[in-house]
Amino acid sequence: MSTATRARDAAALQILAADGARALGDAPRAVAPADLPGPEATPEQVVAWVAENFPLRSVAVACSMADGALPHLVSQQLPGVDVLFLNTGYHFAETTFTRNEVAERLDVTIVDVRPELTIAAQTAVHGKDLFARDPNLCCAIRKVEPLHRALGGYEVWITGVRRDESPTRTDTPLVTWDERNSLVKVNPVAAWSFDDLIDYATVHDVPVNPLVAQGYPSIGCAPCTRPVAPGEDPRAGRWAGLAKTECGLHL
Repeated sequence: MSTATRARDAAALQILAADGARALGDAPRAVAPADLPGPEATPEQVVAWVAENFPLRSVAVACSMADGALPHLVSQQLPGVDVLFLNTGYHFAETTFTRNEVAERLDVTIVDVRPELTIAAQTAVHGKDLFARDPNLCCAIRKVEPLHRALGGYEVWITGVRRDESPTRTDTPLVTWDERNSLVKVNPVAAWSFDDLIDYATVHDVPVNPLVAQGYPSIGCAPCTRPVAPGEDPRAGRWAGLAKTECGLHL
């Protein structure tokens, strides 16, 4: 269960986010190297900045449980950190297995975040298989709103978003202000490739979702995720065949 605490107001946190972006040398592709104060910080340096500027109980890590690399990375400097797992009710069994492995093997506190509606209640209100008819609404109900609610007590959330995942993520900064959720958002592994992530997990013996080895580099809810063919975008298996590329958490 979360024991999140928030002591600073939005104005103070916005200033801190801007200071962090400058200090860490954010280098998304849209920023010219001449505009940067120095080399972009490493993931470890980004987490160190978070540890120096935020109390433990004000920090949340968001994890889809495709792997435990991000929780492990953060827990090295923030042991016991809250790791938010969006329990949508539609996960693969392998994802639930990975969640349990992360909880057991890493020095983190798993916080299960659930929608207000059960799947049965959602079906009663919106009809069967909403994900197939209106995936945006389904994601809003089962992911976006629950996360927004869960983040209310935190000052900063840390995500595993990477620039190589899709064209919509190529300009992901290391530190930014999250206007919708009104807190600082940190993306320490933004510059990592998929291979970097797997290498980190291998070196540190971190849990990896078994589906990754079966061609699922990006894992969401079971009804909306398929394996990715060689050479495809890593997120091509999400909502395949639909004009949808993001669940809405990072827009």
